[in-house]
Amino acid sequence: MSAITTPFGFSSTADEVVSGIDLTGRRAVVTGASSGIGAETARALAATGATVTLAVRDVAAGERVAKDITGSTGNQDVRTLHLDLSDPASVRAFTTAWQGPLHVLVNNAGVMACPEQYTEQGWESQFATNHVGHFALATGLHTALAADGNARVVVVSSTGHQQSPIVWDDVNFAFRPYDPWLAYGQSKTANVLFAVEATRRWADDNITANALMPGAVYTNLQRHTGGRGSGRVPAELIKSVEQGAATSALLATSPLLEGVGGRYFVDCAETEIVDRRSGTLHGVARYAVDPDNGRRLWALSEELLAQTG
Repeated sequence: MSAITTPFGFSSTADEVVSGIDLTGRRAVVTGASSGIGAETARALAATGATVTLAVRDVAAGERVAKDITGSTGNQDVRTLHLDLSDPASVRAFTTAWQGPLHVLVNNAGVMACPEQYTEQGWESQFATNHVGHFALATGLHTALAADGNARVVVVSSTGHQQSPIVWDDVNFAFRPYDPWLAYGQSKTANVLFAVEATRRWADDNITANALMPGAVYTNLQRHTGGRGSGRVPAELIKSVEQGAATSALLATSPLLEGVGGRYFVDCAETEIVDRRSGTLHGVARYAVDPDNGRRLWALSEELLAQTG
C-alpha cells in the first residue's frame, strides 16, 4: 500500500489546499472552532461553499468567529452550536438535534497537558475530551455521515501520541501517578486508533477517517503550558495558524484523499510507521495504527459510554 503524497507540504496554508475546490451543498462540522486551527479549518471549509457548523463550548466566541468567517468568505451558511465534549449529555443533545446528512466531521477540539482532573464519570479529562467525547459525537452522527455516502471524518491527533500507548489496565490513572504528558499522549493515540477502526467498521457506508498532526502551532491549546507547548520544538518548525490548519483542510476536501482512510498525516502527506520515538514531528507509532488496538479501543469506548445511560 503506497503512502499518500500531495503537492502540499510544511509551509502550505489551508487557503492553498482548498483553492479551486467546490463543496457547495456539502455540510461540515468542526469541533473547537472558536479559535486556533479549528477556526481556520472552518474558514477554509466555508471558502469552498460548504455549509459549516462550529461546534463549540463558548457559543459567544463561536458566533464571533462565524461572523468573521462569513465576512471573509461571503458564505452565509455558517452557524454555531453548543458542544461540550467532556459532557456525554451535551454530546447526546448535539447528535440528537442534528438533522439531515453530514459530509465532513472534523474532530479538532482538544485539551493538552492539563492538571489532573476527572469528569463526573471518573474519566481522566484529556482522554474524556480528546477521545471519548469525539467517539460519542462521531458514532452519534453515524447515520448522518452514512446518508449521502463518501463522508469524511478528520481527526486531529499529535506527535504527542508517541509519549504513550493506551494503558489498557489503567486508562484513568487510578494506580499510576498522573502525568499530564502521558495522559495527553494516550488520548492522542486513541485519536489515531479511532480513525483506523472507524474506517474499517464503516467501509460499507463509504465513510473514511484519517488522523493528522497539524504541526507545532501556538494557540489556546497551550494554555496549560505557558503558551509554548512542550517547549522542545525548534523555532523554525513552528507553524502559523493558517499553516497548521492545512493538513486538516486537505483531509477534509482533497480529491486525492477520495476513498483513503485509516492513515496518519503530517505536513499534508502520509508519514511513516515508527517503532521508537522519532525525535521529530513525523512518524506514527506502530501501536497507534494497530487494527487489534483499534478494535479494543472501540469496545472500551462503547463500554464507557454505556455507563452513562
